[in-house]
Amino acid sequence: MNDETTEVRTPARIREAGNHLRDESSVYLRQHAHNPVDWYPWGDEALDRARDQDKPIFLSIGYSSCHWCHVMEHEVFEHDDVAALLNESFVCIKVDREERPDLDAAYMEAVQAMTGRGGWPMTVFLTPGLKPFFGGTYFPRDQFLHLCRNIAKSYAEQRGEVAGQATRVAEHLSGMPLAGGGDRVPDLQAVAAVAETALARYDETWGGFQQQQKFPTPLRWRFLLHQYRRTGDERIAAAVEHTLAAMGSGGIHDHLGGGFHRYTVEQTWLVPHFEIMLYDDAQLAGLYLEASAVFDDARFRGIAVDLLDFMLRDMSDPAGGFYASYDADSGGEEGSFYVWTPAEIVAVAGPVDGPVLCRLLGVTPEGNFEGRSILTRRVPAAAAAAEFGRAEADVAALFDTYRQALYDRRAERVRPGLDRKLVTAWNGMALSAFARGHAVLGDARYL
Repeated sequence: MNDETTEVRTPARIREAGNHLRDESSVYLRQHAHNPVDWYPWGDEALDRARDQDKPIFLSIGYSSCHWCHVMEHEVFEHDDVAALLNESFVCIKVDREERPDLDAAYMEAVQAMTGRGGWPMTVFLTPGLKPFFGGTYFPRDQFLHLCRNIAKSYAEQRGEVAGQATRVAEHLSGMPLAGGGDRVPDLQAVAAVAETALARYDETWGGFQQQQKFPTPLRWRFLLHQYRRTGDERIAAAVEHTLAAMGSGGIHDHLGGGFHRYTVEQTWLVPHFEIMLYDDAQLAGLYLEASAVFDDARFRGIAVDLLDFMLRDMSDPAGGFYASYDADSGGEEGSFYVWTPAEIVAVAGPVDGPVLCRLLGVTPEGNFEGRSILTRRVPAAAAAAEFGRAEADVAALFDTYRQALYDRRAERVRPGLDRKLVTAWNGMALSAFARGHAVLGDARYL
């Protein structure tokens, strides 16, 4: 007879004691260590448990600076009723996409095949044999509960249909062509066709490509910049210059710190999701450096310097290397670190220069983000000078005059979370940007 007692791991007990993520090194996984969901990291323990108990796997993939990952945690995974259902019916696995890009890529293909779209947090349901049969991204709580009940019921009562769906997804993925073309170099006609396709999607009003959300996509614009250098096509030059100027003056650009946020939720580059990723800023630095040389544009040169200095100052590890990302949230509020009121600007710049600086930076009483203002650089100094009866040269110098003071005042706020993970590939991108920075600018700091 066994005298040992088995502890009942209720959601409340799991929240108190921690789940199987509590000893993980990943910042993202540890963020979920005290959810009432009985999360496991990807590994033999979880996979064996799913097979031994014949339970489907609920796989959730995200990363530490992902805003919607945090939203789904707070709105879904922190609730005991959700946790009780997940713990009873599934083996729940959390994956940091930055630790396991292989799993992220494989299951992202599956989600895109099933839904036509992808993103994070990634939500995937797998058989114990690791075949995906349902997927998506963010789900609100009520919808997620309904979904989990239906999936648990289908797995228990319609196992054949679930297996059939998993097989169809696997067959679809096996028939997809592998990325890349081996050693074959694409001919110039094919390259020109790709450029024409990109130009057909170009947003002539706001720059970038025509879509509801705007991502910087530095590799696409670098490709087009190379195509302009090869062909001299002025249509391409106009598209590249307009896009880089629009991004550089918009809210996607942190004008005080110098970095770029990951993307904007609308078409004008104004309202970002505020996370900052090393791989974005490293590639953007390279793009702006190259564009500054091609177009001999001081604006682009200044933005490139800001990006490089931001990575050196705010993302570098004193022991060497560069950190992965900054969170979108500060103190539980999205974007609060980056937004301003007129009174806050005037408190730094004073009653004479403060209102002019507000005009230059797009700071208004009504705000452009939840009653406060994301900073932009879209108002010409000449327009602000005429409006306030000031000399244009004086107005043009105001931002540089007060930038450090604004940066210092902002530094007193609760800072966004920093993921200190060192990702080798992203560090390679950063080193490439600094090497290019030295080549273009001749600044020894970047060596």
